Amino acid sequence: MTPLEQLRCISIIAHIDHGKSTLADRFLEMTGAVELRDMRAQYLDSMDIERERGITIKAQNVRVRWHGHVVNLIDTPGHVDFGYEVSRSLAACEGVILLVDASQGIEAQTLANCYLAIEHDLTIVAALNKIDLPGAEPERVAGEIEKVLGIPAEEILRISAKTGEGVPELLDAVIERVPAPTGDADAPLQGLIFDSHYDPYRGVVSAVRVFSGTLTSGARLRFVQANDTHDAEEVGVRLPVPTPVDALGPGEVGYLIAGMKDVGQARVGETVTSAGNPAPALPGYLDPKPMVFCGLYPVDGDEYTELREALERLRLNDSSFTYEPETSGALGFGFRCGFLGLLHMEIVRERLEREYNLALVATAPNVEYVANMADGSTQVVDNPSSMPQPNFVESIEEPYVTVTILTPTEYVGTLMELCQGRRGDMKKMDYLSEERVEIVYEMPLGEIVLDFFDHMKSRTRGYASLDYEPAGWRASKLAKVDVLLNGTPVDAFSAIVHNDKAYDYGRRMAGKLKELIPRQLFDVPIQAAIGGRIIARETVKARRKDVIAKCYGGDVSRKRKLLDRQKEGKKRMKQIGRVEVPQEAFVAALKLDE
Repeated sequence: MTPLEQLRCISIIAHIDHGKSTLADRFLEMTGAVELRDMRAQYLDSMDIERERGITIKAQNVRVRWHGHVVNLIDTPGHVDFGYEVSRSLAACEGVILLVDASQGIEAQTLANCYLAIEHDLTIVAALNKIDLPGAEPERVAGEIEKVLGIPAEEILRISAKTGEGVPELLDAVIERVPAPTGDADAPLQGLIFDSHYDPYRGVVSAVRVFSGTLTSGARLRFVQANDTHDAEEVGVRLPVPTPVDALGPGEVGYLIAGMKDVGQARVGETVTSAGNPAPALPGYLDPKPMVFCGLYPVDGDEYTELREALERLRLNDSSFTYEPETSGALGFGFRCGFLGLLHMEIVRERLEREYNLALVATAPNVEYVANMADGSTQVVDNPSSMPQPNFVESIEEPYVTVTILTPTEYVGTLMELCQGRRGDMKKMDYLSEERVEIVYEMPLGEIVLDFFDHMKSRTRGYASLDYEPAGWRASKLAKVDVLLNGTPVDAFSAIVHNDKAYDYGRRMAGKLKELIPRQLFDVPIQAAIGGRIIARETVKARRKDVIAKCYGGDVSRKRKLLDRQKEGKKRMKQIGRVEVPQEAFVAALKLDE
């Protein structure tokens, strides 16, 4: 066990792409934790999907040694959808390194993550990264940080995580400024699980931070919230290779394997204590509230049980999404899943397909609504198909969010136009410096969910950054648009949209499906309807088999007879005909371009 005064627990926080994982690489290299021949870029990003996209999705922890001190380092994600991962990591730390790109300056997530650290009462060590870039302006950005966050400009370190310049000084500053953890090694054990994943050979592997007492290998442990006891099979630290140790003392971060096969027992935020001398539970985490919902269905109906098991195991590693079973007339049995945002939804779907070899169909993403019924009751609607009939509904409320956008000044006009087009209501506008502006809007979450981020990035050439947080519920004029194929509603295509946009949505959806649905042997009408009123229609014309190919010359009445018989057959087919909708149609219909 390491003496308390030699320990430091820190996290790296920053906006996406400001160099957190690269800085973690330099720490591993300079402290000798990883040999040069084993080194690779983004060493801690272990998932293929993280390496391909170049983003961190899961927070990772590692222990390094520097000048007689032990530093427990947690590398966190930067994207707005993974803010929950960041808040979990901060609960296991005493200080943070706030990293800001010296060429881009403060971004929306920099502010959001910094305020999170201030809420947790953590010591902040600020550093400007990428000072080796030709476009870097460290003096201007340092002044911006001082003005916005109140951190004195002379205390801000200048580093380059890529070349390693200034990184040793940053490690020294961490040891000097961040306080050592507190805790009594002889007190009853209190440990906080801040992450878990499922290993097919060893069961549940949990990342744990010990706050008081000692976690020893082989001890009988009690999991407070699950109300269950297990033996600690192995206790260890990540160096970054998992290395077993005899015990973890107060302030130390490591991993715990307790032979658990049931993924529900080691929830994130769970308190671990000793079975013989239990301690009270530590304050865990607020359960994150899903913002975006969609249905996930297996392409092959027989894979339903595999999908359920995969969701259970993934939920252990990422506790910020929810799922419950649902059925759809068009797609069969599946699950209604809730996510923190659109990128989160995309990542979870991709992880299910890759890590568990599943082929999935996802329905259009939507948000949660509250229907106030005429009889005074309320009904929560997270799926358009469960929206009650309009004549029973008094009013519908939708979630609003406070959106913070940081942008260079020249793009203010185009962004205001975008936000107003999405029913946004401007709250404030601040000039952080002559070149950068912070704009705050209140707008419906449903308007942001689909493609707001893409439009914002393309209008500002990628320079603007976005952060949002919930701002309550408001009544709005909303309508449910159904899509009918051959007279049958297809629930996977239904959507709840604002009254002003309902007609336009119906027309675009019908037009899009006309291109995507292959021609059948009978005419297929595609209709968009609100309640019983049809607002748009397109027809996929029938494919015609050449039944008179074998007739050459001769009497026309024979040809007529064959054509009439074909006509009769088409009519009969249309009554019982089921329209085949290809997989691509479900995916492409979600991407209705503006």
